[in-house]
Amino acid sequence: MEMNENRDMGRIQQARKNIIFGFVSNIVIILMNFLLRDIFIRMLGRTLLGVNGIYTDVLSVLSLTEMGIGTALNYSLYKPVAQGDREKIKSYMQFYKRAYLSIAAVITVLGIAISPFLKYILKNPGSLSIRELTLYYYIFLFNTVISYFVTYKYSLVNAEQKNYIQTNITTVTKIVVTLVQIVVLVLTKNFLFYLLSQSLVELLQKIFVSVYLGRMYPYLKDKDVVKLSREDTQVVATKTKALICHKVGDVARLQTDKIIISSFVNVDTSAVVDNYVYIITYVGNFVNIIFDSVISGFGNLVATESKERQYQLFKVYRFFACWLFGFGAVGFWHLLSPLIGGLWLDESWLVSELTVTLLVVDFYLKGGRTVLLNFKIASGLFEQDRYLPLIQGGVNLVVSIILVQKIGVAGVYVGTLVSGILANLIRPMIIYRVCFDRKSWPYFVDSCKYMAVILAVALGMIPVRHAVMGQVTIFTFAAMVLIITVLYNTVFLLIFHRTDEFAYLWNVVVSKIPGLKR
Repeated sequence: MEMNENRDMGRIQQARKNIIFGFVSNIVIILMNFLLRDIFIRMLGRTLLGVNGIYTDVLSVLSLTEMGIGTALNYSLYKPVAQGDREKIKSYMQFYKRAYLSIAAVITVLGIAISPFLKYILKNPGSLSIRELTLYYYIFLFNTVISYFVTYKYSLVNAEQKNYIQTNITTVTKIVVTLVQIVVLVLTKNFLFYLLSQSLVELLQKIFVSVYLGRMYPYLKDKDVVKLSREDTQVVATKTKALICHKVGDVARLQTDKIIISSFVNVDTSAVVDNYVYIITYVGNFVNIIFDSVISGFGNLVATESKERQYQLFKVYRFFACWLFGFGAVGFWHLLSPLIGGLWLDESWLVSELTVTLLVVDFYLKGGRTVLLNFKIASGLFEQDRYLPLIQGGVNLVVSIILVQKIGVAGVYVGTLVSGILANLIRPMIIYRVCFDRKSWPYFVDSCKYMAVILAVALGMIPVRHAVMGQVTIFTFAAMVLIITVLYNTVFLLIFHRTDEFAYLWNVVVSKIPGLKR
């Protein structure tokens, strides 16, 4: 028992460090991105904002070429890192390096090949010529390709539960990039110079990362590296094949919404929706930091603990996720439109209430999928549900393309929501059966409890919102934030404070605060 507690505390210590640096990083990135986005909108307008977002998603689709090999190799590193097996680490890292250099070459070729089709993706791009759009696209392509020259080096850092190193580098780079781009926008109001300034800073960052991590792990420069055995390579290949299905499906489901809106509606509308997605994504990253920071800890947990212990901590992890993602969902539902259309921009940047509801519900359900996915990755379960993401991606594309032509933007997010629900229903059954040797019905019972409480709080605050924010000002908005924070967390605490999951979290918290007793 004492050994279990010591292991838990070791994982918690690493996760806490990752979370602290992650929070600081996210605050900085949100503030910098918001400032940059505001200046971008005012200097360049919504059409170029739409182009910027569409190209980001197009390159995400191109990154499909990675085919999940990074995830498979990260999983493979957990065991040799835990055992301190440097020779095996060197073998995996060399394999990883060669794979990613090949991926960079393939993305370059594919990226060039699809450039003639940009005119079909960007509907009504205003006064922008195809020549300009193509030039901008190639700069985005360059930024994507160079990232693969150093990405593989982060895998070892993250396998050692030192995610904060990547976080800190990303934060500093973001600050520099944003400041440079703000200066460029104010002085030139030129999108081309804006993109080139980002490319220059990003290139310098890649050079720094390569040198820094090379000094951190000098043994990776050794020439006497033993090639991975046929058995080890086969394990990576098997998991990568399964992850291909995951990657294809995830891209079809998660990276195509704005592309569909741009193709079937117009570029400007994709920019309007992108503001909502942008805020949900970046604020939601605060929650994701916590859960992403413990993936490597879960990898260690799976490698060293019993299934019963894994199940206990999974339930804690899941409970905490539902609490936090529910809090975010309630806040987004009541505050997103007042923030965008009242405090930040104007009513021309608002989307329908149905679209907001679909986005918020998907955000909450995505929280449940995050828990399942992270535990699945840490456990190396890539084969069992390999066809699910393909089905999800197909459902999303078919439903979104049909409904966008009938009900507009909301139809795209109906497709996203429906395809996501499939994973919320199917993946728990797989994980409970394979990881815990249990039936999954308790998972769904708990899900209903959590959702009922969250829905009740959200609906109960509708009259409060109308009373407090009859007119949207900074004061009324802040008051509503405070009311949601107090009311939601009070209700959740009162209802679930007697559960084992809450007791575990409480013990973790009080053990770190002098003067508090268990």
